Amino acid sequence: MLLAGSIAKLWSNWRGKVGYPADPQRILVAHHLLLGDTLMLSALLSKLRHNHPQAEIIMACPKAILPLYAGKPWSVQAIAYEPRDASTLLALWRRGVPRGGFDLALVPGDSRYSWLARALSSRHIVAQAGDMPAYKNWFVDEQRDWPETPTALPEIFAALAHGEDAPALQSGQWPLVACEPFEHPATPYAVLHLGASTALKLWPAERWTALAQALLDRGITPVWSTGKKEVSLVAAADPQGRFRCYAGQLDLLQLAHLLRDASLLAGPDTGVTHLGKLLGTPTVTLFGPGSEVLCAHSPFFGNTPAIALAAPMACRNQQRIFRRSINWVQRCGRGFDLAAGTPSSTTAAYCGQALCMAGISFDDTLDACLRLLDLSQCHHLNIEPSP
Repeated sequence: MLLAGSIAKLWSNWRGKVGYPADPQRILVAHHLLLGDTLMLSALLSKLRHNHPQAEIIMACPKAILPLYAGKPWSVQAIAYEPRDASTLLALWRRGVPRGGFDLALVPGDSRYSWLARALSSRHIVAQAGDMPAYKNWFVDEQRDWPETPTALPEIFAALAHGEDAPALQSGQWPLVACEPFEHPATPYAVLHLGASTALKLWPAERWTALAQALLDRGITPVWSTGKKEVSLVAAADPQGRFRCYAGQLDLLQLAHLLRDASLLAGPDTGVTHLGKLLGTPTVTLFGPGSEVLCAHSPFFGNTPAIALAAPMACRNQQRIFRRSINWVQRCGRGFDLAAGTPSSTTAAYCGQALCMAGISFDDTLDACLRLLDLSQCHHLNIEPSP
């Protein structure tokens, strides 16, 4: 590895620095992020198109997320990329190297994908500063510092690109292609998404039960949503099966259509709630271990009716994001372990109770849902919302 690194540095010095191109004609966004982080790249993609209206923009994209980009938002061509699937690398190579490579490559989050950018003949590579270990940065030409004050992740990603920020996302701006037909619920309806990447993001089942009933009492049809392996969460919240359950029944594109047509989406801090905001759906997001500063308060998503709820927690005290230590970040990256108990120090690796989610009250959540429903209805009728 040391020898390879030395060769890489020598070659990088030999080829010389070309600098950030004033008018790049071919741009690559190189990453392999999860759903939520990928969707938060939208501010970056919009900024690139805003400043370079004639450029060809290619984005590497995990296969599972690719259907969301079939409509080519901002005329960006997303191409499937899986680090362990050589055929996807070949497809990207064909779009890059034989056509002269890329004038500019942007690497959000994990700088290891600067190696991918260099393999695709990118002449100037920009990544965020501070990634470790250092070999990830060998092919990075320009490192952009992290902001010194609290900033949302979409704006942090967008800062990789030079130029003027793009206008805020407008409702209906994200183009969805047609999906396989499925049975929609009666309107108006609310999607209650129970699932999450960790048990520490799960809201108590009895509160979901009460929220579904409260919405139904107000004429809003509640429907359940989770991932394929989370159907038990719906069984706990709705043991009688009173409400329609889409858990594990829809592919990602179908889910996007379900969310787009909903009057409301409520769920924990996951890729699904980020998708709802992207589609303009009024969204209530429950933040437990995650950071509402990083993932909720984004100017780019400022036109989407959205409310973030979080309970103050002393153990939301970790300052790591993408392996960097950022002094204003307040989040929790602990795992879940029933035997661990409650973390008592900053070094605790596991948490045994989702106290941060339990601290978000039913009353606050219902109030947020009703406020967004009121705003949505007022917008539809072109009247002023109630105070």
